[in-house]
Amino acid sequence: MKKLAVFALLLLPLIGLAQESLIQNVNGRNHFKLNGSWNYIIDPFDNGYYDYRLNENPNGFFKNRKAKNKGDLVEYNFDTSPLMVIPSDWNTKNGQLFFYEGSVWFKKDFNYAKKAGQKTFVYFGAVNYDAKVYLNGEKIGEHIGGFTPFNFDITNKVKDGDNFLIVRVNNERIPEGVPTINADWWNYGGITREVLIVDVPEVFVEDYLIQLEKGKYDRIVGNVKLNEKVRGEEVILTIPELDIEEKLTTDENGYAAFSIKAKPELWSPENPKLYEVFFTANGEEVKDQIGFKNIETRGKAIYLNDEQVFLRGICIHEEAPFRQGRAWNADDAKVLLGWAKDLGCNFVRLAHYPHNEYMVREAEKMGIMVWSEIPVYWTIHWNNEATYANAQQQLSDMIDRDKNRCAISVWSIANETPHSEARDIFLGKLASFAREKDNTRLISMAMEVTGQGNNLSKVEDNMNKYVDIISFNSYHGWYGGTIEDLAKREWEIPYDKPFFISEFGAGALQGKHGDNDEKWTEEYQARLYKETLAMFNKVDGFAGTSPWILVDFYSPRRQLNGIQDFFNRKGIISNNGVKKKAYFELQDFYKKKAAEYK
Repeated sequence: MKKLAVFALLLLPLIGLAQESLIQNVNGRNHFKLNGSWNYIIDPFDNGYYDYRLNENPNGFFKNRKAKNKGDLVEYNFDTSPLMVIPSDWNTKNGQLFFYEGSVWFKKDFNYAKKAGQKTFVYFGAVNYDAKVYLNGEKIGEHIGGFTPFNFDITNKVKDGDNFLIVRVNNERIPEGVPTINADWWNYGGITREVLIVDVPEVFVEDYLIQLEKGKYDRIVGNVKLNEKVRGEEVILTIPELDIEEKLTTDENGYAAFSIKAKPELWSPENPKLYEVFFTANGEEVKDQIGFKNIETRGKAIYLNDEQVFLRGICIHEEAPFRQGRAWNADDAKVLLGWAKDLGCNFVRLAHYPHNEYMVREAEKMGIMVWSEIPVYWTIHWNNEATYANAQQQLSDMIDRDKNRCAISVWSIANETPHSEARDIFLGKLASFAREKDNTRLISMAMEVTGQGNNLSKVEDNMNKYVDIISFNSYHGWYGGTIEDLAKREWEIPYDKPFFISEFGAGALQGKHGDNDEKWTEEYQARLYKETLAMFNKVDGFAGTSPWILVDFYSPRRQLNGIQDFFNRKGIISNNGVKKKAYFELQDFYKKKAAEYK
């Protein structure tokens, strides 16, 4: 407990440290990947980080010491420790670590050829949850948060020749964390996304934004920002298919904005058009694929490119199809999103945290709009300054990474949070921050049903004034009420805004059959889907839904032997990839909705 208390006390100053700016579109740069086999050491007592008095040890495992002679005592050895393939999670790679929460050390040797006139960064797609990073025995940085990328400048620390990178990863849940202690998904530990070494010019385009001007269809706007405040640098923006070649010149802040008259073909689920876009500066050409769209609400409807749209969605966890564990690559994304596409989806809710970049980019290619969310989940410590700073940093990083992905349609700031004045202040600040960073996407959060009785359900939430869509989770017929109630239930949603059912569902063990009033059967799940969809389809302002959930996923909360076995069974596809009856019920509903909104 003392160690956890120390960690909690350290959280506030750590979050307050200036974080290095994130390099935009890192895969579009000159890079090589450190994916593959890493040595690892399990360290449940943090012997490699603290001494026996729980003071930080200046000669910890990160020094990668070797015994110099037969009498030298060194109680660890990365070179003889086992190997783990990275990216991955330790829970599914080592059966002994299935339930493990604590520290694991990872080491990767790599060879590097130094280049004059260039800067070098190490980039992590994500590490869950507390990452402390060392290069050649010296600390280069740290990061809190399990689902957002970060990078460190190693130009003056990487050596010409052999190098070693060591990462201490700790996934212990703490009350002040985001997410906090209690959640309904597996707390996968490890280096869960790719690690890259990136080379760029000394002065380079660190960040850029390019999109349609909000509410217009004949003007492309955006900006570029250099890593240094350098005036007079030339950056060339090229979109060959639109015959655009624009020369931009940076101001004293290394920044240049642009506004270009153009009428691009619009991105939509029916036509996911992407343009090749190039930014060139100081000999570096950064290539991206960009789509152009507008999304907005008018009264109780959602409009994509001036046409009313119904969001035919499904929730997805970042869990690998078939094998379980963290999903992280393009193949995983293609399978998960392929199932959603076959279902008839034009929209996915990537719950309950920012998913890997492959998911967003593959969704964009496949014509699927995306709801992206930070893990402000259930009972966060609303009055804790460090907790808010952590949440805002994760929100900022999520937007920074994906602001150029036109598939992103909704930024979500929370899920199922209990009402209080402190919560309203916390979430209100987050919503305002998100709106200030990006006013072109919709803002929402998954609210809760606030009152039920006499066949009437109400949704009332002080956050209504901050969000564009009134989104809420409804589990009537599973966690409360009966399935028979659904046919006659009425709804009171007192806002002139579209409403979206961000979750509903029921658990079913694939292959378990019985009467449609027997829980855990496929028949009950399918019936609940049919009755719930029919109920909401009669309510004014119904603009879409993302039922819970596409695929069964690991959760330590789900312990019913022979049924759950540590799986949340609300998937409409089993963890083995078999579609349940509810899948086809939802698919049929979406076919009708697609025809209705054609």
